[in-house]
Amino acid sequence: MQPDAIRHDWTLEEVAALFELPFNDLLFRAQTVHRQYFDPNTIQASTLLSIKTGACPEDCAYCPQSVRHDTGLSREALLEIEQVVEAASKAKAAGATRFCMGAAWRSPKDRDIAKVSEMVRRVKALGMETCATLGMLDAHQAQALKHAGLDYYNHNLDTSEEFYGKIITTRTYQDRLDTLANVREAGLKVCCGGIVGLGEERRDRVALLTTLANLPTHPESVPINELVQVEGTPLAGTEAPDTFEFIRTIAVARILMPRSYVRLSAGRTQMSEEKQALCFLAGANSMFFGDKLLTTGNPDTERDLALLSRLGMRFEQAEAPAELAACGC
Repeated sequence: MQPDAIRHDWTLEEVAALFELPFNDLLFRAQTVHRQYFDPNTIQASTLLSIKTGACPEDCAYCPQSVRHDTGLSREALLEIEQVVEAASKAKAAGATRFCMGAAWRSPKDRDIAKVSEMVRRVKALGMETCATLGMLDAHQAQALKHAGLDYYNHNLDTSEEFYGKIITTRTYQDRLDTLANVREAGLKVCCGGIVGLGEERRDRVALLTTLANLPTHPESVPINELVQVEGTPLAGTEAPDTFEFIRTIAVARILMPRSYVRLSAGRTQMSEEKQALCFLAGANSMFFGDKLLTTGNPDTERDLALLSRLGMRFEQAEAPAELAACGC
């Protein structure tokens, strides 16, 4: 079977039509596309560590780290490098192949980039892929992180441009697109997705996925998050998204961006095993692994391993570091 053509010219009407497909037809199409590019029984595992927590000046309505929301979250300074390396070593031993470092900044200062760059170098030396999410980056900062060996940069669009202003007012949609452009220009891989359950409508999910799919290069990783409601944030008490609508979002993302890893991201703690299994069937092939996502919970390691075993699935194996592969180690 010839792989479907990779497109960057999707219309809103075409994407909306995918969402309207009968559920079984949509999942069949998504799984068919998925098998053209990936092993359907392999999951890429990432671990996420908050390296600097709280006191963020942004007003993202979903985020407990915003200084504008009273969530009881304690502020924490940037972790020491050895603390980060120790956490990465444990994540690798548990089966993670990518280590993501997140900091609650609107935009890091150059001195922050220098410290994070050293963290990246040390984690890379363990033989892991590296990812960072630090807020907005200028071109110089993106280049510095690339020089340090960073593989991926995460910067989510969150929702549609039309709905965005109801969730965040302290930075614009264009600000986010500009950071993505700086990251891509530096030669970094892009991790970019959104959140389901912000109070948005289907048309917003359609628009978000259309924007992602029509970027000049598709994000290599597309995290699809389900809102984790935190008391003290403006979105606490928001109606939870329909289960099948969430799975449809996963499936449409897979069809639009066939070569991307579609990550079942935040919100797994509140998902049944059956829901997660349907997400894998819909084309999700990456997940955060470990007991915490920045400041919110995540299913524990043993539970994840047991679920994958019951499904006959396995974690993707890490490639050996170049210097080890060269010597046959």
